[in-house]
Amino acid sequence: MTIQDEVNKRRTFAIISHPDAGKTTLTEKFLLFGNLIRESGTVKGKKSGKFATSDWMDIEKKRGISVTSSVMHFDYEGYAVNILDTPGHEDFSEDTYRTLTAVDSVVMVIDGTKGIEPQTIKLFKVCKMRGIPIFTFINKLDREGKDPFELLDEIEEVLGIETYAMNWPAGMGKRFLGIFDRLEDRFIQYTGNEEENVIPGSEYDQYPELTESGTFQSAKEEVELLQEAGEPYSMEAIQNGEQTPVFFGSALAPFGVESFFNTFLNMAPSPAPRKASGDLVAPEKEQFSGFIFKIQANMNPAHRDRVAFVRVCSGKFERGMNVTLHRTGKAFKVSQTQQFVASSRETVEEAYAGDIIGIYDPNVYRIGDTLVEGKNTFEYEELPQFPPELFKRATVKNVMKSKQFKKGMEQLVQEGAIQLFRGAKMDEYIVGAVGELQYDVFEYRLKNEYNVEVIFETIGERIPRWLKEEQVDYSLFDDRSKLVKDREGNHLALFKNDFSLRWFKDKHPDIELIDLFESNEYSQ
Repeated sequence: MTIQDEVNKRRTFAIISHPDAGKTTLTEKFLLFGNLIRESGTVKGKKSGKFATSDWMDIEKKRGISVTSSVMHFDYEGYAVNILDTPGHEDFSEDTYRTLTAVDSVVMVIDGTKGIEPQTIKLFKVCKMRGIPIFTFINKLDREGKDPFELLDEIEEVLGIETYAMNWPAGMGKRFLGIFDRLEDRFIQYTGNEEENVIPGSEYDQYPELTESGTFQSAKEEVELLQEAGEPYSMEAIQNGEQTPVFFGSALAPFGVESFFNTFLNMAPSPAPRKASGDLVAPEKEQFSGFIFKIQANMNPAHRDRVAFVRVCSGKFERGMNVTLHRTGKAFKVSQTQQFVASSRETVEEAYAGDIIGIYDPNVYRIGDTLVEGKNTFEYEELPQFPPELFKRATVKNVMKSKQFKKGMEQLVQEGAIQLFRGAKMDEYIVGAVGELQYDVFEYRLKNEYNVEVIFETIGERIPRWLKEEQVDYSLFDDRSKLVKDREGNHLALFKNDFSLRWFKDKHPDIELIDLFESNEYSQ
């Protein structure tokens, strides 16, 4: 097979949703189709003892939420599938944003009983800005929920994207009979178990008990109405992220998931060219290249390992090859390489554009780094960074464990979910995060992975503004405008509130205060 043939097989996508919409349950069903698991757990498997395969971190199993982006690879029906299951909780949105830079399409899961929810809107906007094709799965049809037309209107009005219903439900909850497959002109009957009865449109009259029911007749009329008045199907609009194909079903039942998955893989794009150093790099380019979008410490706590997740963007990767880290110009032999099914790993000998591979990180890589085969290097576009909103002072409970405390702090901070600052005048650790849950996870991991207990002292919400080094004057700052340094040694001020920020600007108009959000397209 040529590199182009391999690229054409790749389908690399993320699954996004608001918490509890059924995202991880849907992912489990995909893994079942790929024969990676025999039985799907549910995220909320605490009572049964079953946990979702894609939730590998212990705290995720205990809390019943996803707080990291899981990566899963498998072959299915001639496709090489890479799924990135993102955290739904808003406190971990930065991890999700970075993950979305590594995919070619997105599956958006919507709870049919609740409709569009806040976190869905945020994640959708990021996808829309990046022009990522979006496929929508409206979940929980086995429960009473919103009217299907109302859900389509909501997607179009709230998210500002055209919809095309690929299938249409007949009833819902206890009245749920199945779905009309519009493309194939057939009805897939819900039988209450995993077997689905497929009835071609030409054979409806052979099932009078089903087709003569009011629920079936009403849904059939709605399909005809969609045919006449709905938006026309446009593959070009879908590929440009302007129209979303909408599928109805139930991940838990499960119903409609397999037909959705098959149709999605057929429609979803293979890897496309990506911008690097001002040019477009084609996926079929022979020279291997990729970028690091995620770093995870202690995926195997027994080995204290660090794994850098690389999105392969061009060429063929081979285990043992030499690659150059563009940022430093240094060459590395990459021999410890893995692909993932959540916490399970397999050594990968080769990978192609679209694949996600994990490489051992000897503490030299950073999020956003570009790796290129040979010496003729280039750099992929910088990944988004987000200033934190909450800040806490961190101290070790037992001073005898200061060494483990510093090591744990530094390693976990490199994953990017939280940010570490040091006092400019005093030697203190200040941890910044987007939300409170990140502190809970950070504290839990320090205790369980490094055997260190940490004490957090809040300094509240702060407004961070970076400073030009030549303008730093320690005498101008106090507790209302706390001066700290980031991991790169750059100075920034943490302003207590808008009033403190405005006061400082008025008092010192010559000092330029830099807001990371102003130039960050992902924050809009």
